[in-house]
Amino acid sequence: MPGLPAVDRPSEVPRPTAERDVPRPLGSPWPASARPARGSGLLVGGVDLAEAADRFGTPLYVLDEGEVRARARAWRRALPQADVHYAAKAFLCTAMAEWIADEGLGLDVCSAGELRLAAGAGFPPERILLHGNAKTPEELRLAHRLRVGRIVVDNLAEIPRLAALTVADTPQRVLVRVVPGVAAGHHRAVRTGVAGQKFGFPITGGDAAEAIDRVLAQPGLRLVGLHCHLGSQITDTGPYLAALDRLVDLLAGIRDRHGVELPELDLGGGHGVRYLPGDAELDPVRFAADTTARLAARCAERGLAVPRLLVEPGRAIAAPAAVALYRVLAVKHGADGRAFAAVDGGMSDNPRPALYGSTYHVRPVGRPATAPTARFDVVGRHCEAGDVLVRDAELPADLRPGDLLAVPAAGAYQVSMASAYNLVGRPAVAAVRDGRIRLLIRRETVEDFRAREVGR
Repeated sequence: MPGLPAVDRPSEVPRPTAERDVPRPLGSPWPASARPARGSGLLVGGVDLAEAADRFGTPLYVLDEGEVRARARAWRRALPQADVHYAAKAFLCTAMAEWIADEGLGLDVCSAGELRLAAGAGFPPERILLHGNAKTPEELRLAHRLRVGRIVVDNLAEIPRLAALTVADTPQRVLVRVVPGVAAGHHRAVRTGVAGQKFGFPITGGDAAEAIDRVLAQPGLRLVGLHCHLGSQITDTGPYLAALDRLVDLLAGIRDRHGVELPELDLGGGHGVRYLPGDAELDPVRFAADTTARLAARCAERGLAVPRLLVEPGRAIAAPAAVALYRVLAVKHGADGRAFAAVDGGMSDNPRPALYGSTYHVRPVGRPATAPTARFDVVGRHCEAGDVLVRDAELPADLRPGDLLAVPAAGAYQVSMASAYNLVGRPAVAAVRDGRIRLLIRRETVEDFRAREVGR
């Protein structure tokens, strides 16, 4: 990934003798700081993962602060004239909000919970964007009271609700989320750029035009741009370019109909990352070059001023920055030749394999690399047949209870989507940097569940 530490391919150039004993990075999908350690151990951010697991227990999510910051900077460098908003739904905690603010990014939130956490962390409200397909009246009031920078209108009911909160001399800046009719991403990925799903207003059929008309009719609202989101795990720029073509056409239509040129265009997120070593990943430098060139060309063709771009990387910043750690609880070898390694986590801390068929890499920590290997399904502890974290993982054939397993690319849509299924508490999250580790989020306990009960 340009702008990030080069970790994907070890150099073939001979190194000086003094450097030959320096551990090389593991490469994607691991954080750039990941290095092998003594005794088949593994370091991330200079911290031994086995020691982290012993100290804080498992399941444990280890978040590399340096990786988060490096990826945030890479997006800022690639798009210096754009507004880059981190998509908080990927993963948010107070520390993450502080790191994102430090690196000069904005924050994309979609609930009162995310908004309140960001405000409590001191995140500048003018750099916050609120979106969501079904914002409550309370969320709109909170966003207005905090004076967030932008609110994305996603349904017609939000327009009068927002208008009732505002006055003409202090209008609320809004964007209208439109559906450009562009399919993007893998067939198992989430696709939100096409009709037939709950987000936005389709351009085809006139829904987007109606929403725009209604917003422009409200003196308390200031329409500053259009918003779209195409889906998830998009690894090439083609879908974004196709969306730009249709969005610029819509911008020209708004100018011709209303005499207004909108100054902003939000292309959303969905930028793909590597979950397996051979996966493709969207390059932010190429994304920036392709989209800015296409936008300038299409605006020139339609006689429009070039609007300011907004982008919302979430997964692309958070996913590669975390490693999930699990202890093996049981190993089964069936007569049919299949083998299972059951761990102390599962779909409660990572629902993505069960929801989307998502694939992951897994590596043992503290096991000799020379041991013979066998294929295992790494399964969770929950009472669901679909609770499988990794299928056909190559692990030591003598895998046994107590062994530690590490799963990279665990920073997005895992802890943020974690549940309390079977009343198994959500996992702890610890941050590492420069050889030091600190707990960010403690493990959820049975006492936490009982504290929510108010009677019998």
